[in-house]
Amino acid sequence: MTGRIAVVGAGMAAARFAERFHALGGRGEVTLYGAEPGVPYNRVLLADVLAGRYAAEAVGLPYGEGVVRAGGAVAGVDVGARTLRLADGSDASYDELVLATGAEPVLPRVRGLRGAGGGLRDGVHAFRTLADCRRLAGEAAGAERAVVVGGGVLGVGVARALAALGLSVRIVYRGPHLVERQLDEQAGTMLRSGLADLGVGTLRDACGALLPHPAPSRDRGSAPDPGPRSPDGPDQARPGRVTGVELASGTVLDADLVVVACGVRPRTRLARAAGLPVRTGILVDDTLACAPGVYAIGDCAEHRGVTHGLAGPAWAQADVLAARLSGADPDAAYTGSRPYTRLTAGPLEYAAFGETAEGGPGLDVLRLTDATRGSYKKLVVRGDRLVGGILLGDLATVGALSRAYQRDDPLPADPLHLLTTQGAS
Repeated sequence: MTGRIAVVGAGMAAARFAERFHALGGRGEVTLYGAEPGVPYNRVLLADVLAGRYAAEAVGLPYGEGVVRAGGAVAGVDVGARTLRLADGSDASYDELVLATGAEPVLPRVRGLRGAGGGLRDGVHAFRTLADCRRLAGEAAGAERAVVVGGGVLGVGVARALAALGLSVRIVYRGPHLVERQLDEQAGTMLRSGLADLGVGTLRDACGALLPHPAPSRDRGSAPDPGPRSPDGPDQARPGRVTGVELASGTVLDADLVVVACGVRPRTRLARAAGLPVRTGILVDDTLACAPGVYAIGDCAEHRGVTHGLAGPAWAQADVLAARLSGADPDAAYTGSRPYTRLTAGPLEYAAFGETAEGGPGLDVLRLTDATRGSYKKLVVRGDRLVGGILLGDLATVGALSRAYQRDDPLPADPLHLLTTQGAS
């Protein structure tokens, strides 16, 4: 097709769509309207940027011949008039609209989370954007103790990165075990042990309140002496700045920094205000349309009752939509994605996909555990098909296993060989 395609958002799904649209021969003008000041980047690698494994410039993503309006936040959409209202007061017209608004962090309802101005208290961080990463890295340079609230994929990744920077780190989580959505109890226990080896402590408890530094006493006219601090780090003595976390059990953890990693929710405000169908996410069909000439992809999209929140499904949706709108495959359809999660960095790595729970009808489980090497491997099989698996501490066979899972290939007569390095060839 030719014409003007407006993409609201300039994240991973948006960049993938623009790159594939032009690679497939699309001749339309694609403009990405991004609220962030820079070009698209790989959000999955933010924890590695924080740890210093990658420079911020190294995680940029290609976006073909698309035009990025960095800092061009969209304030409203008029679907009937096919116009966007930008935050700077200007308008922009389009012929086709792609909503790739992503997701936003879930913030827990705990006392002391916000400061006097309504924003997050000094020393408290969400971790979703490159700007978040830069702020956290800057404050971590002068901090000694950090608490991460949340034991999912993001919480574990951020905790590992802060520990690599030399901070004493503790994760506080409420679930039955770490990364409960992807790992089983045994893998979660081994992950907890691996984190301990990296200097990250874990506590299964609820965050009850964040404790602020007290204001100066009016009687004495000065704040307590905070002790030495780095001249480049945060001002730990600033009144109202976080100094600790009080748990539901009554335990108090001292903290110079608190990172809130309690998951994300689809960002749907624009779509809802425009009268588009929204439930948890923006409701789309197999063409990824939510209205005539309007589409949604990535973390903001809900397809067949599922919002994925993962890079793989976002890119798959972008590929399908690019094929349709470029004309390369006008009948392309998105029928769903198989979940796959991976964390790889230094000595701590895991991958999980599909159904990892046991006891379902017709399921067989194969498991190999090597406690001395800290490795755990589990396959969940139904008949001759792989329906799920967990690899922790040894990802040598992850390529063969993920291909068999994604393609729904029949397994060999003895699938146990897929858990060994020899079986990965």
